[in-house]
Amino acid sequence: MAEFDLTAKIGQYLDRHLVFPLLEFLSVKEIYDDREMLQGKLDLLSNTNMVDFAMDVYRSLHGDDEVPINLRDKRVHVVAELKKLQADTEPIMKIFENPEVISQIQSTRDGRHLFEYLETSHGFRSEMLDTLYAYAKFQYECGNYSGAAEYLYFHRVLVPAGDKKAVSSLWGKLASEILMQNWDAALEDLQRLQEVIDASTFVTPLQSLQQRTWLIHWSLFVYFNHPEGRDYIIDKFLYQPAYLNCIQTTCPHILRYLTTAVITNKNRRRQVLKDLVKVIQQESYTYRDPITEFVECLYVNFDFDGAQQKLRECETVLVNDFFLVACLDDFIENARLFIFETFCRIHNCISINMLAEKLNMGGDEAERWIVNLIRNARLDAKIDSKLGHVVMGTQNISPYQQVIEKTKNLVFRSQGLVVALEKKEQQLKQHAGRDNRQQQQPSDPYAAWGAEGM
Repeated sequence: MAEFDLTAKIGQYLDRHLVFPLLEFLSVKEIYDDREMLQGKLDLLSNTNMVDFAMDVYRSLHGDDEVPINLRDKRVHVVAELKKLQADTEPIMKIFENPEVISQIQSTRDGRHLFEYLETSHGFRSEMLDTLYAYAKFQYECGNYSGAAEYLYFHRVLVPAGDKKAVSSLWGKLASEILMQNWDAALEDLQRLQEVIDASTFVTPLQSLQQRTWLIHWSLFVYFNHPEGRDYIIDKFLYQPAYLNCIQTTCPHILRYLTTAVITNKNRRRQVLKDLVKVIQQESYTYRDPITEFVECLYVNFDFDGAQQKLRECETVLVNDFFLVACLDDFIENARLFIFETFCRIHNCISINMLAEKLNMGGDEAERWIVNLIRNARLDAKIDSKLGHVVMGTQNISPYQQVIEKTKNLVFRSQGLVVALEKKEQQLKQHAGRDNRQQQQPSDPYAAWGAEGM
């Protein structure tokens, strides 16, 4: 199902190391030619220091052919550079291994105060930060993600917020935690990076848009593996205007993942479904796939036959999507419930056989499924086994309940408006202060960091 594969679109917003898991997944699924996949891996590896891995891929691709001399020469260069950086970094790591320093790092929240302590008590120098960063990046390019995460942690704690490598360090730390599958640590880094991007007033709107686009794509790794990730997806992608605008402007294909998060979220889907449907309708001219079309068929067109067909296609899409394959069972279960609930709003008495056909289930399986819904108090209905019908109970919603449903999101939206106003006021003050300083002393414009840096 290469037609619905988003790897090419997503990959252009990821660090090359984050693309490797996606290519490995596609290799297992056999969607593309095996030799093309191997060549793709080899092309990615050519810009990293994972030379041994590149040699293995080359042998798999070319059989008994001799490994090119440029790979062998590169390996010698990488080993020599690694030894040099290890020697340069050894004095720094001895400082950080000191129990007194460890205790100070854990207890101190102010990076500047910590730097002054290290400088006066242990001879730490500002150029050591550049050495530490260079070594961390080299380790990352070699595939030693745990080492890179450790060194980037020290770098992040000590580097001033205005340093040109501060944001790059955060991106590198996030990538390292993702590749080690440390989802709690990755979520913390993701939130810290979002705060930096959202608070930045020294970059152009285009650069802010680019960084949010990268953040959205990198966050998929975290959100679809962290237990609370699907709630975070809904809060960020649907209810934070800056990120929703980013999705609509640069990456509408992310609607696939937002839609899946809503459908598989059993606690909040009723509240957010109307807002999701509006977004899907707005963007239907720029992006469509079976998952978004399933929602359109069911909640816009009320086309149950179309929804049934799209549900079959959704299963194929989910199985072949790196981020969504683990959501397959939840998605199918909840999608069937959506079809059933919508169908029941229109009909008082429903044939079980007809319902089974709509849900892509057998008659006995559909009956057992409905019995379980009734037993778990999720459905007000009775089954007439003699006639093979489901008889729906009356569901009158009180005016009070309707008011509660309508106003549920007002608190969240009000808080969002307050935060936006406070941020705007802070930006205006910072701009005014910067203008005053620029009148006194001219300064070079800030050169925004690019995603290719890490």
